[in-house]
Amino acid sequence: MTWGLLLILAAVVFCNRYLLLEPRLPLRFPDRLKRSLNYSAPCLLSAVAAPIVFEQSQALSLNAWNQPYLWGAVACIALAYRLKNTLLVIVLSLLIFYALVYMQ
Repeated sequence: MTWGLLLILAAVVFCNRYLLLEPRLPLRFPDRLKRSLNYSAPCLLSAVAAPIVFEQSQALSLNAWNQPYLWGAVACIALAYRLKNTLLVIVLSLLIFYALVYMQ
């Protein structure tokens, strides 16, 4: 995935979330719809990250023993569940991922 595509996706997500969730805008939605919109960012992130984790060299790669992307994702999920601090989870996950890549 190129940086341009990632920036476009980020802009689309930001605009959608801003327009739909900004309290100062005159748009009003039911509470149930607002709660469901809170899941849009994790869903989009999963849709972007899943091909990166499971598809290496244009082929589905499920060999988990030597795949730093999969172990980095597992570490990120475990850290997020345990720590509940987004910035710390991102930093630690990146350190774990780069350590796995360097050791390979």
